Amino acid sequence: MKIPTQTEDFPAWYQEVVKTAELAEPSLVRGTMVIRPYGFAIWEAIQSGLDARIKKTGHSNLYFPMFIPMRLLEKEAEHVEGFAPEIAVVTHAGGEKLDEPIAIRPTSETIIWATYAKWLQSYRDLPFLYNQWANVVRWEMRTRLFLRTTEFLWQEGHTAHETEEEALKEARMILLDVYKESAEQDFALPVLVGRKSAAERFAGAVETYAIEALMRDGKALQAGTSHYLGQNFAKAYDVMFQGRDGTKQYAYATSWGVSTRLVGGIIMGHGDDKGLRLPPKLAPIQLVIVPIYRSDDERSGVLEAANRIKESLGSTRVHIDDREARPGFKFNEWELKGVPLRLEIGPRDLEISQAVIFRRDLSEKENRPLDQLTNDVPELLQDIQQTLFRQAVKFREEMTFRPTSYSEMREALADGGGFHTGGWCGSPVCEEKVKTETKATILVLPLDAQAAEGDCLVCGQRSAEQATWALSY
Repeated sequence: MKIPTQTEDFPAWYQEVVKTAELAEPSLVRGTMVIRPYGFAIWEAIQSGLDARIKKTGHSNLYFPMFIPMRLLEKEAEHVEGFAPEIAVVTHAGGEKLDEPIAIRPTSETIIWATYAKWLQSYRDLPFLYNQWANVVRWEMRTRLFLRTTEFLWQEGHTAHETEEEALKEARMILLDVYKESAEQDFALPVLVGRKSAAERFAGAVETYAIEALMRDGKALQAGTSHYLGQNFAKAYDVMFQGRDGTKQYAYATSWGVSTRLVGGIIMGHGDDKGLRLPPKLAPIQLVIVPIYRSDDERSGVLEAANRIKESLGSTRVHIDDREARPGFKFNEWELKGVPLRLEIGPRDLEISQAVIFRRDLSEKENRPLDQLTNDVPELLQDIQQTLFRQAVKFREEMTFRPTSYSEMREALADGGGFHTGGWCGSPVCEEKVKTETKATILVLPLDAQAAEGDCLVCGQRSAEQATWALSY
């Protein structure tokens, strides 16, 4: 079960962890994946927390079909141009050529806004606050399990509003109150929040907001986006309503989403050379009990104690590993799978009414009295959640730089990645120069546009804004 170290070969480390921890595996069509039960359980935990937050903000779930007539995509030229290289198209079905090609959903703005045109009559109908959990197909050329696959799972919110102010408020609320809170409170990943540059915006968006997390190899992972779409889609699909003054008006739109790439973010944001380190809120198993015994008589007594402990912990997700395998093998496997806590218990432990507890976040063992486990285990899980977040914050701080020149930033990016913050003149020429020469992009600009002091790191002209650059997945 030997896996490469992160410093030796981070991509190989990632691929081996995904494989040996039984999270996912490639499927039969290039770029697709089978998400195995352990990996899907992590996604379900992510989904459950996000879904609760989305509904708490007043949104309802619905579902739209994955088949979209090509004529709908073509009505919004900028949108279809942005997705054209990735769209999968059905041309034959039922043994015959179709009269009109059908796109397989790359995202759902087009079909949703064509439908909203039928639903919306008056300002009294607004806002539309809807979200769907679905699959998406984008024909990626370079794929990696969870991070970039031809088909993936996600949620996509699509809202319609009476005013620009309401739509902008919605887009930012989702970013801050749903995505940022989920990332930091549930995933234990600190994130940068901000606007995307025009070159990095979602196709068809007026403004794109994002949260960006730093992975252990110094690269950034876009962990969620929220888009203010203005009236672009409303005009393309004739989504109008009677306003308060009696005139016909176009609705203002937002869309926002996160996907199964978050599972990859959890792996790369917290993992170490032994494998996964899962935040307790997402861990399919929060505590694994490993019984240790030599005979059938010892086995019976130890298993009875293990089951009593499991029952006493109530809602804690506990698994008793009673497989016929050596304890050391089990220890390594559960460390690889990132289970936050491991409890080792044998006849000698029962004699002195204690058990050995191993914390995956710190790789430390300690003895705990059996009669205190009901209180100790929940407290330890809470502390592990907070410790993983603090460790991630510390790592990000150590990997955040303020270069004084372009050459300094370029060398640092080549050496180890990280976040690099400095002045930007606002010119797409400078932005493209950095991307071409270093492969780094502007991750985020400040959430609210504001002038930056100093000069542009790239050209030396007066800065228009402060930008943060990084290499990205």
